[in-house]
Amino acid sequence: MIVPTAICPECEEEVYVDSDSEQGEIISCDECDSDLELVGLDPIELDLYKGHVERANVHDELDEFEQESIGY
Repeated sequence: MIVPTAICPECEEEVYVDSDSEQGEIISCDECDSDLELVGLDPIELDLYKGHVERANVHDELDEFEQESIGY
């Protein structure tokens, strides 16, 4: 099975796109962590997402014991 890919417009690395992805979906580049919008399906085309994507703060997800053990 061939996995669709496109090039990240920010860092030019190959980005894997799920075959069931839909146009307008927001994905992240694993290399540079840029938010990318799937703007084309045939061929697969990505553009930098100009909106804002909420991300959980890693430190917010740590419990008290984990924070103490790593010095937070």
